[in-house]
Amino acid sequence: MDFELSDEQNLLKDSVERFVKDNYSAEARAKLADTELGFSRDHWKQMAELGWLGLPFSEDVGGFGGTAIETAIMMESMGRGLVLEPFLTTVILCGGLIAEAGNEAQVEAIIPEVIEGKMMLAFAYAEAQSRFDLNDVETSAAKSGDGYVLNGHKAVVYHGTTADKIIVSARTSGGSRDEAGISLFIVDNNTAGLTRRDYRTIDGQRAADIMLKNVKVGADALLGEEGKAYPVIEKVVDRTISALCAEAVGAMQAANHITNEYMKERKQFGIPIGKFQVLQHRMVDMYMEAEQSKSMSDMVAMKLEMDDETEKRKAVAAAKAQVGKAAKFIGQQSIQLHGGMGMTDEYSIGHYFKRLTTIEMLFGNTDHHFKKYAALTS
Repeated sequence: MDFELSDEQNLLKDSVERFVKDNYSAEARAKLADTELGFSRDHWKQMAELGWLGLPFSEDVGGFGGTAIETAIMMESMGRGLVLEPFLTTVILCGGLIAEAGNEAQVEAIIPEVIEGKMMLAFAYAEAQSRFDLNDVETSAAKSGDGYVLNGHKAVVYHGTTADKIIVSARTSGGSRDEAGISLFIVDNNTAGLTRRDYRTIDGQRAADIMLKNVKVGADALLGEEGKAYPVIEKVVDRTISALCAEAVGAMQAANHITNEYMKERKQFGIPIGKFQVLQHRMVDMYMEAEQSKSMSDMVAMKLEMDDETEKRKAVAAAKAQVGKAAKFIGQQSIQLHGGMGMTDEYSIGHYFKRLTTIEMLFGNTDHHFKKYAALTS
């Protein structure tokens, strides 16, 4: 595999790093996280102007035809700054669902709006009982005339507070844990019968619990084929996990750098604590975990461009398991090496710890993906 970046990829990497440097100091991020939105619409507009929001979409709809590799390059740099804008949710996850399953009318109506920064999306897939199982869906969609009526409760819908449209997974047939019978619907956030409970997550992001009570949608709200959404969801979530792994790598690298610098300054017994051999060994372990995660993240981004579906799924499970393990280790060790002050809002390391802890849980924790990898290789 060629791990060297092309000239275009280096330009992309440099532009994201400049954006993070200019806009995401620890103080600037803290102020953004405390706003009502939890991110900046000006930043979102800038991302659109730079062409980032069109990166993964085909040129036919105004995108740039980027691959999972370009996405990983962006997400790694965003991870270093703990970027708050909903790029992962709107562009990679929901944009991926629209591009993968949408008909011509849906793609042409939504994707250009996303690329121009005029529309934000959220994916309502998780439920109270589902944990990490994408196929555990009890929200129902019953046919009614020319459309459907949706009823159910979706939990922890990331950026559901600011999304213009929400993609909802609902069951049109089968049992609550069947893979067959799951459908996707595009629902306006202000549709009658849809109510939200908005809140801030531990990592400074925004999420919502969404209640659907007799929500009526037309036949044009159905995304893809009725009852056949699960393979699409699984495919797009795998690409989202790859992007999430890259974000975690960037956050881990930043956490290691911050902790190493702190150890050069913090003194005990009259000398910097970085001089203590046992703490040097700890930092070596942290750097090794980050490097191993970087290799796994690069590997899965490359394998997602190959044709073998089983190999793709194995690569995703392996990468998320390694990245989750490393994220937990580096986050916890960073806090321990900073002492109690590491958990205060004034110290940036606590925010990296919280984001890494969240990433470890998103779309399946470490144990979940170890078991998944074992099942795929047995």
